[in-house]
Amino acid sequence: MRDTGRFSGHKRNKLITLSILLLAMLLVLVMGGCGTDGAEESPQSAAEPVTLEYWTPFSGGDNIFMTELVQQFNREHGDIRIDQINSRLDDYYSRLRTAILSGNAPDLAIIHATNLPQFVQNGYIEPLDGLAADTGLDWGQFNTRIAESTVYGGAHYAVPLDTHTLVLYYNKKFLKEAGLLDAGDKPLIGKGEQGFTEFLQQLKAELPPGVAPLALPSTRIDSVWLWWSLYNQMQGGGVFYNPEGTQAVFNNKESLQALEFVNSLYQQELIPPDINDAFKLFYDGEAAMLITGVWGTGAFEQDENLELGVVPVPVIYDHPAVWGDSHTLAIPAKSEMSAEKRNAAMIFARWAVEHGVMWAEAGHVPSSRRVVESEAYAALKFRSDYANTANSVAYWPRNVKQWSINEEIIRQFEKMIYKEQSPEQALQNAVDSINLQLKK
Repeated sequence: MRDTGRFSGHKRNKLITLSILLLAMLLVLVMGGCGTDGAEESPQSAAEPVTLEYWTPFSGGDNIFMTELVQQFNREHGDIRIDQINSRLDDYYSRLRTAILSGNAPDLAIIHATNLPQFVQNGYIEPLDGLAADTGLDWGQFNTRIAESTVYGGAHYAVPLDTHTLVLYYNKKFLKEAGLLDAGDKPLIGKGEQGFTEFLQQLKAELPPGVAPLALPSTRIDSVWLWWSLYNQMQGGGVFYNPEGTQAVFNNKESLQALEFVNSLYQQELIPPDINDAFKLFYDGEAAMLITGVWGTGAFEQDENLELGVVPVPVIYDHPAVWGDSHTLAIPAKSEMSAEKRNAAMIFARWAVEHGVMWAEAGHVPSSRRVVESEAYAALKFRSDYANTANSVAYWPRNVKQWSINEEIIRQFEKMIYKEQSPEQALQNAVDSINLQLKK
């Protein structure tokens, strides 16, 4: 009986051991299977990304660089997707206002600093300070002048991406042949109105037939930008409205002097008449110099045949000042927009600012001081030559009607350029028309 008992116990022990081994193997298989599933599909990767509709008004080179920036963000962020929809600037703001009013606004939109007043006053966009704090956006990183363009009533209503100002592009080949470059390949422009005029006259005398000394369109806003730049360079200049903002008052001595100088460049044909596309004229080597926005840099430097140089617009009068604007990122007011989408929009805005070197490739001056001071930005050719224009940018005054008001100035200046009225008449007619608008 004892032998039988010992045999039975030994058998039971073997069975128990075998059961434990089988159980352990089963657990390994189960745990291993779970581990494999987790590696292939985590909860985060299985979730659909937060998709944001993003409206932009870029054309030409600008749009190419913004598209590349968006694509790079999408590659780096599996949980957020930005769908960029680009439109022509001509009707962009009317479409954006209509979309907001009809409840079909995008989740994120580019708005020029000049247009912010009407969007803020009408409640079309949201204040961003709370979201900025939640996502770690540091307002202190921005160039002070650029950041101020987004502040209303002490609150930030947009995230500035850049400033874009006028600059002076020049073809080194033509200026070198005319003996008008210094040892650093910079234009040898004399002081004041006389110095700039004599420079262009000497350049014109040395250029091949058919090549413009300076290119600006005879229509559109370019001459207005130049006038505003020079008017703001004057001591006591740059005044547009009375202190109450109820009347335009730029029909004054300083403004007239600046406009008469701009007009003299057209009338002496230092800027040839009837230029439609000044940008193309310079690109094709048919103009020695061009005054336009920094957004041309990224396009011009692609032309291997163009010996490109870029400097700030010359200081003709008392101190540096130049027309400029800023592209800003704003969140349209949408009551049904989820907190998740708002947060995602600010994550993109912060990322875009921090990757401002990508946007600087288009030519714009990044809004972040950290980016401008970085080695990556310094490595970009030409940009450092005009980066300081961000400190002397002359924004348009804050008025909800400024965009349409500028259209009236354009109309009056075009009549002046085509000799239908004098500079003095152009200013007076513009002021009279604008003051009628302000009363409505």
